[in-house]
Amino acid sequence: MTTKSAAAAPRATVYGYPRQGPNRELKKAVEGYWKGRVTSDALRDTAAELRRATWRRLADAGVHEVPTGDFSYYDHVLDTSVMVGAIPARHRAAVETDALDGYFAMARGTREVTPLEMTKWFDTNYHYLVPELGPDTVFTADSGKQVAEFREALALGLTARPVLVGPVTYLLLAKPAPGVAAGFEPLTLLDRLLPVYAEVLADLRAAGAEWVQLDEPALVADRSLAELNAVARAYRELGALTDRPKLLVASYFDRLGAALSVLAKSPVEGLGLDFTGSAAANLDELAAVGGLPGKRLLAGVVNGRNVWINDFEKSLSVLGTLLGLAGQVDVASSCSLLHVPLDVTAERDIDPGIARWLAFARQKTEEIVILARGLARGTGAISAELAANRTDLASRAGSALTNDPAVRARAAAVTDADARRSQPYEERAAAQRAHLGLPLLPTTTIGSFPQTTELRTARADLRAGRIDAAGYDKRIEAEIREVVSFQEETGIDVLVHGEPERNDMVQYFAERLTGYLATRHGWVQSYGTRYVRPPILAGDISRPAPMTVRWTTYAQSLTGRPVKGMLTGPVTMLAWSFVRDDQPLADTARQVALALRDEVDDLESAGTSVIQVDEPALRETLPLRARDHDAYLGWATEAFRITTGGVRADTQIHTHMCYAEFGDILPAIDALDADVISLEAARSHMRVADELAAAGYPREVGPGVYDIHSPRVPSAGEVAGLLRRGLEAVPAERLWVNPDCGLKTRGWPEVRAALENLVAAAREVRGTLSAPVSPRP
Repeated sequence: MTTKSAAAAPRATVYGYPRQGPNRELKKAVEGYWKGRVTSDALRDTAAELRRATWRRLADAGVHEVPTGDFSYYDHVLDTSVMVGAIPARHRAAVETDALDGYFAMARGTREVTPLEMTKWFDTNYHYLVPELGPDTVFTADSGKQVAEFREALALGLTARPVLVGPVTYLLLAKPAPGVAAGFEPLTLLDRLLPVYAEVLADLRAAGAEWVQLDEPALVADRSLAELNAVARAYRELGALTDRPKLLVASYFDRLGAALSVLAKSPVEGLGLDFTGSAAANLDELAAVGGLPGKRLLAGVVNGRNVWINDFEKSLSVLGTLLGLAGQVDVASSCSLLHVPLDVTAERDIDPGIARWLAFARQKTEEIVILARGLARGTGAISAELAANRTDLASRAGSALTNDPAVRARAAAVTDADARRSQPYEERAAAQRAHLGLPLLPTTTIGSFPQTTELRTARADLRAGRIDAAGYDKRIEAEIREVVSFQEETGIDVLVHGEPERNDMVQYFAERLTGYLATRHGWVQSYGTRYVRPPILAGDISRPAPMTVRWTTYAQSLTGRPVKGMLTGPVTMLAWSFVRDDQPLADTARQVALALRDEVDDLESAGTSVIQVDEPALRETLPLRARDHDAYLGWATEAFRITTGGVRADTQIHTHMCYAEFGDILPAIDALDADVISLEAARSHMRVADELAAAGYPREVGPGVYDIHSPRVPSAGEVAGLLRRGLEAVPAERLWVNPDCGLKTRGWPEVRAALENLVAAAREVRGTLSAPVSPRP
């Protein structure tokens, strides 16, 4: 294999690294600060030590250039808003009084002010805080965080590369501020924003930065000619600056398409490209534009979003080709390693033979370093690693875990009839009204109730053997009794059991399905201080036994009101897991759907009349390129209908979605054929209700009226106002009243007050309607 001269030897780097620390020290410190148990100085000290430990670990592993600026107390897009001075008017007083408290006010809100809207970071499960901009927005530079963290790395004697969200992506992710016309395009502010970026770049150069990375992942989506022209203008102007570091524009999650030519022609000194999955097309596209002569290329050949080991020979082949297409080729992850857990060696419960198939952030860093060494010195320099890699890849491919003939035969036998309810919606709605007898504007919650310290302690005690299964079950029963009693006393119409037995809405099911691997320490940031442990979908999926029937039927035995059965839908089971990469996602989704269908059938047979199959990830998993949408939405909606297609007409099927741009997939939401859909709407001011109405959505809708990701308790008047806003779009006979999302992250005092206000608001608005209210059965 061709090698480069020593002067241009490939080096190893990453775009970013998990922030939380090995024991989620950042989460504990931030939440301690919110509760007043940790001082601001102590929080800053913890953050600084986590950064130093990460950089040392990367350098010790052989990473030549460590990233800085990717660390965040809450969210890197929010950090960018602070950097450019885009502080909403309602938060300015808090920021001016105390910068840290003001920062968290933007993220979480306070009793007085609402937070920024939150939505998904492209097609990942990471949530970012949406910038609010308008024609009057004035940008001002504040490079304090970026410069300080860069200097911290320099003080350790490390080569460092500051990482910023690029100006075009920042504006494309933004939305019009409240009160600004919906048609306002934040990208029109580009000329106003670029001088602020120029000032930040100059500050970083003055601090000693040789390179700065500007992340532009928005460019992998379909972009208009006007947007591409904006990209060209942005990097023409930034490239023309004389007082700046070298610029490396990075994009990831898919192929760049037309934007690649624009960036290749710009005066920036380097590009970072993803070469994994669908982004492998970047290789041919890079060749088609003539490569990057004289420029630096960060070649993202190690998948930063999934946990499977790299195929070294395949990656080296790609890297060898790239050597002829750029002036300098360095080896990198495909994106920030923020999206994967820290270290697979901490997982003592996974069979060591299977664990060798897995690579978390630490192992991916080692893979990058190995590949860089092999590219620089030839394959002989990594012969032992190549041999071990071949063995591990063959072990996975030949494992019985990955191929269950019975599961595959059942999936192959699915017919169109299996993915269709036997009655049209109008007939089902009439049967459900007669069976359930609910009032207008029925109230419910999304599923989970607060996960208290006592519940978490009980789970830990069970794992440690301090209590037995019977003792644990008694604790769960007591929690369910409390949750059901509270809902009855409050006056909620359709109850839930509160999910006290569930550690996570995906992991709980994964632990009860064949083909999944669960981790003990595989934490990944979802938003802020919310971390999840995505299970690993390693093999063919089936359901050995009922998973939820026991606790749902126990809750139903405590009340005469309907109790919802609660399941996580097949697409979300995939989206919030690390999925297998050795078969099409559609095949895996069908397997999961059939396993969940068995659970739905058992719930119905046990007397459950309302069953909710949550699909919050349906929009999140939408491919970034429009040409791929139809194929994805076809198998995704089919999987939901396979899950729910076998129930009777009078069994009401609910689904739930949150924190995504639902307007992009309204036909697919309709194609789910759910009887009731609940959606996040409080932060977006009921926008989704208008979108559904405009699309002619014919079924029942519960746009959220309580933002559960904020500590604010909405007043009954505030909730009533949102309900009236919802009634402008959705008729009363089809409108439900519910929170935005599950309540597990909130405390009981907030939940009690908020739900009491929610019920009071529903009764108030219900009383103003001319239609008669059905009596409670």
